[in-house]
Amino acid sequence: MFDIKALENECNLKAIRSSGSGGQHVNKVATKIELSFSVIDSLVLNENQKSIILDKLSNRLTKDQVLLLQCGETRSQLKNKGIVLRRLVQMLKEALKPRKIRKSTKVPKAVIKRRLKSKKINAQRKVNRRKPELD
Repeated sequence: MFDIKALENECNLKAIRSSGSGGQHVNKVATKIELSFSVIDSLVLNENQKSIILDKLSNRLTKDQVLLLQCGETRSQLKNKGIVLRRLVQMLKEALKPRKIRKSTKVPKAVIKRRLKSKKINAQRKVNRRKPELD
């Protein structure tokens, strides 16, 4: 599919201060990792893969076709880096996975019969609600 090590080298990783609980540790240490990956400038992906990713991940990309991911789950910068890189690889693999083609099947006779029977019952119920005709 694609070389994961080469993909990691193409990513720009930036450590920023994390938000949330952690007390003074949060204010001092930059543990949150922000990953940016330019899909168009990638040398790991071929043109076909790039077009598929641009199409499927269009809502996750910036105007410059850059994919941004962040991770600040743990207090360790190294662990956050590993998590965000795994997310990127998983996201790209999921986008490149081909869709299954739907095979249309014939509707079983029993299902058709059941549907028509329920329609008759419903129609009869509505007929019974009418006011009786007095002749």
